[in-house]
Amino acid sequence: MPNALAIKFFAPVIESSANSLMGVLDQAINQGIKDVTLLISTPGGSVFHGLSIYNYLRGLPLERLTTHNFGSVDSIGVVMYCAGRERFSSPQARFLLHGVSANFQGNLSLEEPQLEERLKGLKIDIENIAKVISENTGKTNEEVIKAMLQRTTLNPEQAKEWGLVHSVKTEVFSAGTQVISISTGSIPQS
Repeated sequence: MPNALAIKFFAPVIESSANSLMGVLDQAINQGIKDVTLLISTPGGSVFHGLSIYNYLRGLPLERLTTHNFGSVDSIGVVMYCAGRERFSSPQARFLLHGVSANFQGNLSLEEPQLEERLKGLKIDIENIAKVISENTGKTNEEVIKAMLQRTTLNPEQAKEWGLVHSVKTEVFSAGTQVISISTGSIPQS
């Protein structure tokens, strides 16, 4: 049984990928694995699922949780990335911070109380995202919210200056590490 596990999360942050990731982590914990590297490349997705993944990752009984951006970590993916106690990035990667939006489908009609409810939800989502990023970078909530509203894109060196990345390196995991992949809505593959 390997002591370390690398999970390649190459997917949008949606219900199926979140469930797959948490299922793989459950199995790893049950097998006694204490060292997990989460390799992330994601266009982002659901705020609900991203915050849930972050909170789940932070609550796991691991000795070491590392996150590594191996492509592009966008939107709510940045929150997932922040779960790492050690955070790395490949040299040719990027990070995208932006605000949240409400999606309306078809001819949806909302009355004022429903619109106010949606707006309150958006504001809380922005505050929660900013709080996570702020706590992990040393930036203030206001600085993070401003960066989100400006749709800030950072290369790895800029992200390092920002406090998001601890180190830029090419190697994504050590030899002998068990690797599991999670891609768009699929069953994890070993």
